[in-house]
Amino acid sequence: MKYLIRLSAFLILFGGFTNSASAQHKSTPKSTFNKYEAFSPLFMQGQANAYHSATGNPGPDYWQNQANYNIHATLDTINHSVKGKVTITYVNNSPYKLNFLWLQLDQNTFKKDSRGSALYPANDRNGVHTFTDGYDLQNVSVKMGRSTVKASYVVSDTRMQIRLPEPLEAKGQEMEITIDYSFQIPEHGKDRMGRVKTQNGWIYTLAQWYPRMEVMDEVDGWNTLPYLGTGEFYLEYGNFDYEITAPANMVVVGSGELQNPKDVLTDYERGQLDKAKNSDKTVMVRSLEDVKADKHVKGDSKGMLTWHFTINNSRDIAWAASKAFIWDAARINLPSGKKALAQSVYPVENSDQDGYGRSTEYVKNSIELYSKEWFEYTYPVATNVGAHEGGMEYPGIVFCSYKSKKGSLWGVINHEFGHNWFPMIVGSNERKYAWMDEGFNTFINGVDTKEFNNGEYYQESELQGMAGRLFNEQLDPVFTVPDVIHNQSNLGIEAYYKPSTALQVLRNTVLGKDRFDYAFKLYIKRWAFKHPKPWDFFNTMNSAAGEDLTWFWKAWFMNNWKLDQAVEGIKYVDNDPAKGSLITIINKEQMAMPTTLKITQANGKTETVKLPVEIWMTGPEYVYNYESTSKVTSVEIDPNHEVPDINPLNNTMVTLADAPAGTTAKSVIDNYIKAIGGREKLAGVKDISETQSASVRGMNINITTLRKSPDKYMMAINIPAVNRTVVKYVVNGDDVTVMSRGQEQNLSDDQKEAIKKSTEMFPELQYEKDGYDLDLLGVQTEDGTTLNVVQVTTPEGAYIKQYYDATTGLKVKEEVATSGSVAVSTYDDYQDVNGIKLPFTQTSNTLGQDMELKMTEAKVNSGLKDSEFE
Repeated sequence: MKYLIRLSAFLILFGGFTNSASAQHKSTPKSTFNKYEAFSPLFMQGQANAYHSATGNPGPDYWQNQANYNIHATLDTINHSVKGKVTITYVNNSPYKLNFLWLQLDQNTFKKDSRGSALYPANDRNGVHTFTDGYDLQNVSVKMGRSTVKASYVVSDTRMQIRLPEPLEAKGQEMEITIDYSFQIPEHGKDRMGRVKTQNGWIYTLAQWYPRMEVMDEVDGWNTLPYLGTGEFYLEYGNFDYEITAPANMVVVGSGELQNPKDVLTDYERGQLDKAKNSDKTVMVRSLEDVKADKHVKGDSKGMLTWHFTINNSRDIAWAASKAFIWDAARINLPSGKKALAQSVYPVENSDQDGYGRSTEYVKNSIELYSKEWFEYTYPVATNVGAHEGGMEYPGIVFCSYKSKKGSLWGVINHEFGHNWFPMIVGSNERKYAWMDEGFNTFINGVDTKEFNNGEYYQESELQGMAGRLFNEQLDPVFTVPDVIHNQSNLGIEAYYKPSTALQVLRNTVLGKDRFDYAFKLYIKRWAFKHPKPWDFFNTMNSAAGEDLTWFWKAWFMNNWKLDQAVEGIKYVDNDPAKGSLITIINKEQMAMPTTLKITQANGKTETVKLPVEIWMTGPEYVYNYESTSKVTSVEIDPNHEVPDINPLNNTMVTLADAPAGTTAKSVIDNYIKAIGGREKLAGVKDISETQSASVRGMNINITTLRKSPDKYMMAINIPAVNRTVVKYVVNGDDVTVMSRGQEQNLSDDQKEAIKKSTEMFPELQYEKDGYDLDLLGVQTEDGTTLNVVQVTTPEGAYIKQYYDATTGLKVKEEVATSGSVAVSTYDDYQDVNGIKLPFTQTSNTLGQDMELKMTEAKVNSGLKDSEFE
């Protein structure tokens, strides 16, 4: 959850959550790794047959049915409705006679009694903000052979079953279904379609706007999961011929290519389009002045025009209409030498160069880069519509927020057009396997963004620090039906970022770019315009890359396993570094991965060693015999931070000097407690109040922290410039409340316990209790100061590394492994406050930059009232 990640960063930074990692780790043995489970040979068995082969190819008996559509629809802008007639030519390529057919009636999800309305609250992205009556079916008929009869059908939520008067024969036999229908257009169509009013008129974005065939395949039979909201679509391929009749003052754009430009465009507009088809620079087709002047072709006697589009070998179509559209376009250059057209339509509200003025440039580059890298774009036109949707994809057309600017606009256009590869070209089942389109698409988005305009919007991802998000125990496995995930924040990780990160790791760390790209491209080519299952992807990657990756698929996709690799020890052969070093590493969690070691010797030599995943076939512990010639001063796992690891703190081992005789971890902690006031004085502290100031990316903030024994705590972050409290935590006994921007946040019991445990006044006083393990790692020198280094393991298994001045006893630095990264804080300028020494200067790198916090006021035993914690 984004707000928790953000708040945790603040709390670690400000000292209020020094031990926040404790809630993220359960008490575990030294390792939970099970080599038999990780490398089980049974994982992929039973998934191959004559339809989906073990090589990852479509099997010799693979088949899929086809659905061709002919549609005539009219947009009613007075009643905000669509009335249409669709004729579906359905081709049964299966080996089975069909007694019935299933169709999708997606508009029924907006009915008050729909299953989706019961599942999602109105304020959810997938909730219904205003109810409609769904589809009104005026006529349903079927034509088999020469006979046309009224259909016998049953509607169940968003599905319709047509019971055929006679079986549809197998292996290429076809029939026609004709349906007259209408529906009201909701304003918020689950963020996938709808309408929005802009300065110059309504923008209509129409998707899920006609009855569509369900997919029947050899794995699940008829795929009849209802349209609830999070689970998207699974559709048959076919050819589309459709006409949209709309008021003549509107521009209509849709999937495919406009067939009658002479009927609906002015001579000027057609001329500008012709220029655009031969220009790498964006050409204006319909300017703001044209919009204001209401220039358009005169319609029929009712003031209407009919726009005719076609698109072949597509799984769906969508369209948009508005009189507010500014329209520009440019040429797309494809690798084969073919050309296509990139175009954008959008309202004036965001038409400058920081907004939609660059939209067509983004469309053109997205299509060209994807075509060059993975598989050539197959449609004649690529259209971006600036509308109210946050971002939604359809074949050859996408709907993006008309408010997006700069990198956000590039990001949403690039992402939505990436979907033309997954799932428009590679036709996976989105309703069951969101990760096969969202995850794969998010992966190629990153590759594309790095290339666009010399990386104009590219930001290098630090994968090691993503472990806290990707391996959160509250998450479902990636291999989970989207509507079961339900939670939108979790969906963003499980369907988008985790599978995308898995592919990055597979490409950069496991296989290498050459082998990965070859196999990934082959998967796209094999399953272009077909219906792959997860096993088809797994098997293709295994076979084409020449690697048994079952351990990888199990860890990343089938289970919610975590990765934690650690350097356990450094010894020498016969105690002589010249004879070689014995470096022990341990795999502490269930996920296995190849291991990269950066080894530095006292003679200055540094070497990087790559160890294969097979080292873990021996068990959770592995000893690497390194040919050293002098003492090893440090060993670091994953020095380039290419792999998410839940505890980077144990990735590095630095050889420290031995502590003086008699110095122990306990004595170091005792000296610190004595240095800041002594146990008796600390035990007498009833309350502490602190006010600190800092600057976060140029913005001044104040942090107020109140603590009162035994169980009260309050922390508030305020922005003085706007006089706003952006974060507030209150602990009052067992009650825990978190407010973010004025809204109370929902917390799990684990999160509440984490907050309660992290509010101790003096955490070091707890170290003598059962469950804490203290280890004096040794002594190191920094800037001429000798430091005792102590590693603390909490009862929950979290690691904290603390550095104490050997002379003063004061704590000067702390490293906390939290959320998959290491937060480093320093403490300085200790001052006496009523007999207790507190650090008046702290620094932290938690938010990716060194940040300094200055104490502006501190009080001890000031008599804080209980009302401060209400």
